Amino acid sequence: MRIGQGIDIHRFVRGRRLVLGGVEIPYEKGLDGHSDADVLLHAICDALLGAAGMGDIGMHFPDTDAAYKNIDSMDLLKKTWDMVRVKYPVIHNIDITLLAEAPKIAPYSEAMKQRVASSLGVAPQQINIKATTSEGLGFVGRKEGIAAMCVVLID
Repeated sequence: MRIGQGIDIHRFVRGRRLVLGGVEIPYEKGLDGHSDADVLLHAICDALLGAAGMGDIGMHFPDTDAAYKNIDSMDLLKKTWDMVRVKYPVIHNIDITLLAEAPKIAPYSEAMKQRVASSLGVAPQQINIKATTSEGLGFVGRKEGIAAMCVVLID
């Protein structure tokens, strides 16, 4: 068994939609990034790659490559899992924490869980998604962006 950790952070910007866990969330701002900037999925990708000893998301899907401009991060997650499962075909569980002062995540967490589970071919019970605020502290507290942390166990 191998454990991986992934962390991702993106700043808010106007004029983009907010996508977390493959689910569009109504909010006045979206996240800035080369892809759709889905921090939740990017953290999962990094955790899977880390567990497999295969580097990080930037190595495989660099932001300097036009092929990944505005790409749906669900596609990146599927591509990542396709690479990892060659060596480690079993996902035991994925645990994700979003750090966001706003918007509220709880109303969307079940839909996110379903989307992630479906894209990875695992049961929804193997995915856990939760959120916390930073009590007004730091960039999250100032509502400047969202961070995601993830751990995975693969075999």
